[in-house]
Amino acid sequence: MSEKFRNLDRQTPYMMPPSVNDWLPEGHLARFIVEIVERLDLSPIRNAYSGRGLYAHHPQMLLALLFYGYATGVFSSRKLERATYDSVAFRYIAGNEHPDHDTIAAFRKRFLPELSALFTQILQIAHEMKVLKLGSISLDGTKIQANASKHRALSWGHACKIEEQLKTEVEALLRQAESADKNDLPDGYDIPEELIRRADRLAAIAAAKAKMEERAAERHTQEEAEYKRKQEARKAKEKETGQKARGREPKAPEAGVRNRDQVNLTDEESRIMPESGGGFEQNYNAQTSVDVESLLVIGQHITQQPNDKEQLVPALEILNALPEELGKVETVLADAGYFSAKNVEFSHEHGCEPYIAPGREGHNPKLQERFEEPPALSDGASVVDQMKHKLKTPAGRAIYAKRKSTVEPVFGVIKAVMGFRQFLLRGLESVRGEWTLVCMAWNLKRLHVLTK
Repeated sequence: MSEKFRNLDRQTPYMMPPSVNDWLPEGHLARFIVEIVERLDLSPIRNAYSGRGLYAHHPQMLLALLFYGYATGVFSSRKLERATYDSVAFRYIAGNEHPDHDTIAAFRKRFLPELSALFTQILQIAHEMKVLKLGSISLDGTKIQANASKHRALSWGHACKIEEQLKTEVEALLRQAESADKNDLPDGYDIPEELIRRADRLAAIAAAKAKMEERAAERHTQEEAEYKRKQEARKAKEKETGQKARGREPKAPEAGVRNRDQVNLTDEESRIMPESGGGFEQNYNAQTSVDVESLLVIGQHITQQPNDKEQLVPALEILNALPEELGKVETVLADAGYFSAKNVEFSHEHGCEPYIAPGREGHNPKLQERFEEPPALSDGASVVDQMKHKLKTPAGRAIYAKRKSTVEPVFGVIKAVMGFRQFLLRGLESVRGEWTLVCMAWNLKRLHVLTK
């Protein structure tokens, strides 16, 4: 039986089509991203180039490389460079050019503020494509690991202990240096080098302690303001009812650094945060607002706070600043981590109806609770009771149910499919820019699906 195989000859010229445009099928994500990038106003980036020296790589190409890389799980500049050789899609985007990793990394770092400004432009393009009209949004946060190990964190108590130890060692070395008899020193033991090493460590510890003291002062200012607010609310209630308020009186905050206060020596602006599955990691909290209908990310910001309660206000402020043609946010859906009377009131003041769980949802509700109207509220019901009542109505339950099917799947795709679980960049401002880049990559992937 004769074998019938196609001829395999790697020496044949033009194994690939002569035009790079023929390498990808129509409708490929890489083609779509290139088309969108060509519609963006990149004048702030283009104008930043001086025009001196050798011709630079076109910013459209570098931007499309970053977008497609983050959309497909290729984040590092070295991997992006290699992909322009190994991947047909990346080769198409680069037009057979091969920018080196330093060029890609420098472009990303240099133009992070400009890249963030493109976020709104992509939303406007989505609106022009008639796939985005704001109405209801789901808000949630997810922890993304910082480019820093939790084992490189230094606590105040440990820093003070090491500092005392190093000072003692420095004093001992100085005494040895003053000694006339240096014959007893072991081989390789250089006193000046040992002094320099400990001086460097002391300087690093001093800088870390200064950072912790700065954070402690900021924390005390916030706690003092919250303490005064609680006191005023308590006094107002006593005046209204004519009775002494129940419960414990608010405790005045203590100033100063606490022994458990920490700073990370690799990325000092990241924070130790609890993980949903248990344990703690060095993280940032990525806040994301997702349009319920299109699943496009329409707002995002990064916070160093591990909890979400104080993030609804800045999230709505970001959404309210979007161009008018995108529409207006009418409904916001959020879990119990965002609930507070202040957040409910703020939502109403800005013309937005909140659906925020006052507490954790119970499992397997009774049949009557799922389909029947709850008993009417009594006069003077609290904000908590009002929200509980609204979410127990069939209409309220139906609206709130959309939360889990919108924002949480977006996080799932970003982490599991796109593979983004850790920031490459360090520092709060750089991380903010990188998260914006991630969200733009998601939006491009989603637009590609919505416009097929």
